[in-house]
Amino acid sequence: MPGTEPGHRRTRRRIGVLVATAALVLIADVVTKVLVVATLSDRPPIRLGGGMVLLREERNSGAAFSLAQGATVFFTLVALGVILVIVRTAARLRSLPWALVLGLLLGGAAGNLADRLFRSPGPLRGAVVDWIDFRVWPVFNVADSAIVVGGLLAVWLSFRGIEIDGRHRKYVGSRAAPGHTRERG
Repeated sequence: MPGTEPGHRRTRRRIGVLVATAALVLIADVVTKVLVVATLSDRPPIRLGGGMVLLREERNSGAAFSLAQGATVFFTLVALGVILVIVRTAARLRSLPWALVLGLLLGGAAGNLADRLFRSPGPLRGAVVDWIDFRVWPVFNVADSAIVVGGLLAVWLSFRGIEIDGRHRKYVGSRAAPGHTRERG
């Protein structure tokens, strides 16, 4: 029967994990930002852990760490590009760890993209709502956290030789050893 071969089923399941992870990240990001705007706008920060963590609203029209303020249109296009690459890559997806990574990246990119599209001062100029402040790190949000965790996991998976299509490469020196691949999930 067409479309029922093991690789196709594995891809569909992994895409389901990707979509579910992205949806959870996006929902958590949107809900927390709505709550932050409703409760923390024009208020002093909420101090947690003896002031080690502050919860406060901050708007960021730039990139991570508030770099390139005012380049919202550029970062909107970058987020759209990331989303398109993830969607296109999903067709080859047969690795559960990569499904989680791509879901984290997709959900985080979509969360911050939503701010850039729908928050004031208007479409393609909206500022991202950041609200978690550890006081030794720039203020961030749930989407930023998902992007950072997803990026770190992607580096780790790459370092371990785990491919997006489920193969695992064993490395000898700086090159993959010939014939040393195996399916992994």
